[in-house]
Amino acid sequence: MNEAMWALKRICSERDGRLGLTFTIAILAFALLGPLVSPDPNVLDIKARFAAPGLAHLLGTDNLGRDLLARTSVGTRYALTLAVLIVVISSVIGSLIGIVAGIAGGWVDRAVTAVFDIVNAFPPLILAFALIALYGKGSATFVLLVTVVFIPQFGRMARARARTLRNLSFIEAERMLAVHPVTIVVRHYLPNVAGPIIVLASMNLPVVIAFEASLSFLGFGVQPPKSSLGTLIKDGFVSINQSWWPTVTAALVLAVATLGATLLGEALRRVIDPKSAGAR
Repeated sequence: MNEAMWALKRICSERDGRLGLTFTIAILAFALLGPLVSPDPNVLDIKARFAAPGLAHLLGTDNLGRDLLARTSVGTRYALTLAVLIVVISSVIGSLIGIVAGIAGGWVDRAVTAVFDIVNAFPPLILAFALIALYGKGSATFVLLVTVVFIPQFGRMARARARTLRNLSFIEAERMLAVHPVTIVVRHYLPNVAGPIIVLASMNLPVVIAFEASLSFLGFGVQPPKSSLGTLIKDGFVSINQSWWPTVTAALVLAVATLGATLLGEALRRVIDPKSAGAR
């Protein structure tokens, strides 16, 4: 708890950190509290199609008369939930695979590295098309796709840390004392890997948010009736000549979300891993 408070104070001591934290809190508040002050996002009101922002609809309505404040809020919450879920899953799986490869060495290490190289050799969109062809469109396919794309990043970092630790004297001493390998991993490897993995996860979060919006805009991500920032931008873009606010509103929220996550991730990196921050 004390370490968390210290990290928060360090982040707040920097201008970028304060700005990133402010943007992130604002986006979270918008995602969580938006539905409380706006109507059901799926209620249709054809008479109010393309209504401009006003007292009845603070952010206006879309081509079906649906309230944009409610839809953008729900879409933001859905996009953030997907992004956090993907980052958590890929970081956990990638870290475990990387630690095992780093400790085992030999053919296990070579096999894992080869798989990582193969995954990284394919552009994300090519992998997206392949997985969509196999499993169809939808949120589950998107989570699977982006998780597969990001696992090698976390795996490589965890592997490098594990290879550095495995030959250290205190690790060798515990092996000599017949300490269970799982105990060694939990006691020594995970704490040493956690810091860099948290930093990498925070840096990847805005990338995942933007990638989800891109795929949804192309029609390969979140599918109706669910909404995300990408689908809102796509729906508004079709009728941008009649009303600009659906597209601009979702695009601004996306920009603030990714900028806030990026600034906060950079500040967190400077706190947890100051050596890499100074070398950059």
